[in-house]
Formats: sequence, C-alpha cells, structure tokens
Amino acid sequence: MSTAPPKPKKTPRVRPVPAVSRAIAIVRLLGRSPAPLGVKAIADSLGMVTSTCLHIVRVLVDEGLLRVDESTKRYSLGSGLLSLARNAMQNNPFPAIAQPLLDQIADRWRVTTMAAEIQDIDHMVVVALSRPKVPFRLHVDVGSRFPPLISATGRLVAAFSQYPRAEIEKRFRSLKWDTPPRFEEWKTDVELARSRRFSIDSNHYIAGVTLVSAPIFDSKGRMTHSLTAAGLADQMNDKVVKSLSKDLLRDADELTKLSLA
Repeated sequence: MSTAPPKPKKTPRVRPVPAVSRAIAIVRLLGRSPAPLGVKAIADSLGMVTSTCLHIVRVLVDEGLLRVDESTKRYSLGSGLLSLARNAMQNNPFPAIAQPLLDQIADRWRVTTMAAEIQDIDHMVVVALSRPKVPFRLHVDVGSRFPPLISATGRLVAAFSQYPRAEIEKRFRSLKWDTPPRFEEWKTDVELARSRRFSIDSNHYIAGVTLVSAPIFDSKGRMTHSLTAAGLADQMNDKVVKSLSKDLLRDADELTKLSLA
C-alpha cells in the first residue's frame, strides 16, 4: 500500500428522511432492550410524538420487522429481521471466511478477536467475533456499532481513508475514551499506523485494555474492514504485541487477497 496521503474524498449529500430514521431508531432501541416496550416508552426514549411512534410501529409490525403482544401492547423485534439477516449473510461471505482466522488468534493468544466492517466515517459494525476461554471478555457482540475513528481501528481508518482531514479531526473531538489521547499524539499514531499497517491502542479507549488492529482493503485499495485483538494491558507486553500484530497482519493480508481475487 502506498504511504502517500490520500486525496480528499467528496462525501455525498444525505438528505434527511425522518420516517426512515425514526423506524431505524425504533428497531435499534428494541434490539438493545432486554424486554418488550410499549409505544409510550419507545416514544419517550426516542423523543418522538406518541401518535407518530404508533403509526411507525404498526407499519413495522405489518412488515414483520416487529411483533406485538396483544395482551400487553408491548413490542419486540420480529422474525422478519431474521430473514433480512440471513440474506445479508448469504450475500456477504466475509464473516464466515474471517471466523476461523479469528478463532485461531483467540485460541493462540487468549484474546478477544473481532472483525469490523467500516461503513462510513460515522459507523462501523462488528460482523464476526471470537472469545477466548479465559475470564476476561470484552463487552461486544456481533452487530455492535462503534464510531470508526475510535480505538486502534480508528487510527487505521484515519490513516487510509479518503475523508478530509478537517472531517476526521471534527469526529475525533467527539469521541468518548476512558483516557482520551491528545489530538497531536493521536495524529502521530495515525502516521505510524500508515507506515506499518497496524495500530495499537493501550489504556486509551478502555482503561486496562490493549487493542491491536490490522486493515483489510478491497480491489480499489479502500479500507473496508479491520481485524482487532483485545486483551488485558498488563498481559500484552511489547513482545506479545509484536507477535500478535504479525498474526493479524498475515490474516488481514490474506483476506485482502481474497477480495482482490
């Protein structure tokens, strides 16, 4: 990969579509909720007018994306989402290909490993995950969403993306870290990530945790995914991190080659 600074990319204008945004917000809220919710609880949580919320959930029920318990009038996710998820998995073989690689690293290094898809400058989602057979486990699940500029992956996104530097700095300022790095320090880490093609975050994103990430590129040289390993910082010394990063890079490069085939 070239280490030359990427040219700024003109991002497309996204016009707000309130009904769509509200429907998605409802589905995400119910996905996070440990129990079904009534319309008023949904509306209050999302700052929506109750009548508007009711119209939207009725449509989502009719489409099978939500289901309603008629005795309690509470809503939960519907089985229609399973069909969508299954179709997404069938059309995107990446998680299935990445899974055995994640399992091998998790078993060898006793770390939590994950693959994330970089959707845009504001969103990345975990698409595959492997947990070690040890007491420490990172609180993350398949489907978890994060700002793509956070943690070790974020330094890679900043290094290899084509987003304007001003946009990257703006997003950086809004990130939530346990121990936030200074922007100048973070920029130095970004340049280091560009040159060696992996990145490390230790004690910044999550206190006491070290994360190591490697990038995956598509046929046009765009970073589309990352592989990340997370372990306790006091068990991730320089020697471990160096060897672990080699394993991550090897597997990330293999996945990049598959995307080029």
